[in-house]
Amino acid sequence: MRQRRRHRIVMKACAWAPQGALASRLMRVTARTPICSLLVAITAVLFGTALPLSADTSSWIMKSTEVPKPTGGKPVKVAPNEKFAKPAQSAQPIPQAQGKGFGAKLLAEPSGDEAPYIAFDQGQYLTAAKLAREAAKKGDPQAHTLMGRLYAEGLGVSKDLSTAIKWYAHGDELGDVQSTFALAVLLAEGRGVKKDRKLSAELFEKAARQGHPQANYNLGLLFMKGDGKPQNPYRAAMHIRYAAEKGVAVAQYDLASMYQNATGVEPSALEAARWLSKAAEQGMPEAQFDYAVVLLRGLGLTKDEPKAIPYLHTAAQKGLVAAQNRLAHVYALGVGVKKDPKEAAKWRFIAQAGGLKDEELDAFVEKLPKAQRLAAQQAAVEWREDAGMF
Repeated sequence: MRQRRRHRIVMKACAWAPQGALASRLMRVTARTPICSLLVAITAVLFGTALPLSADTSSWIMKSTEVPKPTGGKPVKVAPNEKFAKPAQSAQPIPQAQGKGFGAKLLAEPSGDEAPYIAFDQGQYLTAAKLAREAAKKGDPQAHTLMGRLYAEGLGVSKDLSTAIKWYAHGDELGDVQSTFALAVLLAEGRGVKKDRKLSAELFEKAARQGHPQANYNLGLLFMKGDGKPQNPYRAAMHIRYAAEKGVAVAQYDLASMYQNATGVEPSALEAARWLSKAAEQGMPEAQFDYAVVLLRGLGLTKDEPKAIPYLHTAAQKGLVAAQNRLAHVYALGVGVKKDPKEAAKWRFIAQAGGLKDEELDAFVEKLPKAQRLAAQQAAVEWREDAGMF
């Protein structure tokens, strides 16, 4: 049999009561200034200390469990939510095909060992649940994980976290690392079960030993905070680095912070900038903003204002208020761009609507000609409408 199916049958899917040491533990816990002066103040804001990066304030990566697919395909994933890792919401079920014709053939019930996962990938959640249940009865570890995800997200079945936990517990006992990870997340957050950071840490460590990147990151956070694990910044750095090297954007962002603040590693502006750039390249808005500031100031790198502006623009367009306000400063001063008071005012109005205060910049905007201010306000309104913020 294929490697994915090496695990032998050790329990039946219908045996709802969790078994083993982990299961028994789960059962116990269930349940006013002139313009020239303003520009000086704006310059201080623009080139002042960058916003601190803090691994300690990061949250769990709430990444969805992967759903196996046929050989040659890519796992079905939900994009990270850049917090303590948990299953994310999926799309609504696609109606099952009925009758004959092309549409019926396209969504016809799949067959074979990979059938439950193919059905899930096609959005046939009712079929996926039926087929996964049948596969679980035969001891398929991944089928247990799939059933856990379906119940956790209410896809093809009624949403029921308690039932999801039971499926994940079985999947964990059968050796599927995705079940181990999902169960650890639910325990860490106390969703569908009493919060138990110590037990979640054990499960994250179990998954981390198998090379699970997000489990390594979450375990690193526990070591960082001394929550479920003894506080140990060096162990935290080790696990977070592993996740960063595997491409987890928030881990790259936090590792940059650790190099910036000498937390568990030797301080290095160059390493901080390098990891920050990797997270920025993956599209993480906070990283794009902070990396733009690094480029503007030349921290660990050669100062590169023109390269910084696209990152700042991207973060602002994604709704990061701090980036929107910083972009207003950039246009007010003409840093890496041509001075454009109207564009500066537009981004200030957008950031202001997002709740960010900046008295110096407000005073700068107030001194602009009335027609220019009104045009900037209108541009800000149109941007917010296009962004769906009204």
